[in-house]
Amino acid sequence: MKKTIVKNNIIVPALFVVYIYAVFKIILFKFRWRDIDFLMFQLQQSLGNPDHLMYQLQRGNFLPFETILINIRSISGWHDFSNFVGNIAAFVPFGMFLVLLSKNKRMSFIRVLVGTLSFSLCLECLQVVFSVGIFDVDDLILNTFGGLLGYFAFKIYDKVKGNTSSIFQDREIVEN
Repeated sequence: MKKTIVKNNIIVPALFVVYIYAVFKIILFKFRWRDIDFLMFQLQQSLGNPDHLMYQLQRGNFLPFETILINIRSISGWHDFSNFVGNIAAFVPFGMFLVLLSKNKRMSFIRVLVGTLSFSLCLECLQVVFSVGIFDVDDLILNTFGGLLGYFAFKIYDKVKGNTSSIFQDREIVEN
């Protein structure tokens, strides 16, 4: 019998790719499928017509906490609740993945902050360029908060369980 080690350098990156796909599907495509022709048309509209791109930007929210406060005040509807909580929850795994994918799980708070903010900013800009949503600085705030929650949740879990018993460390299996 030969012992082999199943490394998290296969499983975790594969799960991360699935997660990124899901985030793009949810945030950029709002659970709908967009074919490549549609996306190319939207891209041509935005890049070929600066007025259209400016219009998309003008529709956005650049005032921090404006949308958040509106959602908190009128959280009576499902859309308000899902927008508020969903923007946070969608990025909790991102903060965890950043730590898991870092060498020896040593990702710093600042690197998670910058990484999550950068990914969120990329998604917000893509929404504008592809005209599939509006830019909202509050989404950046909520998404980044979600990534940091994931980071802290992982750090707390890792501290409670101890470094040697983490479920994401390499495991030995017996090959038949």
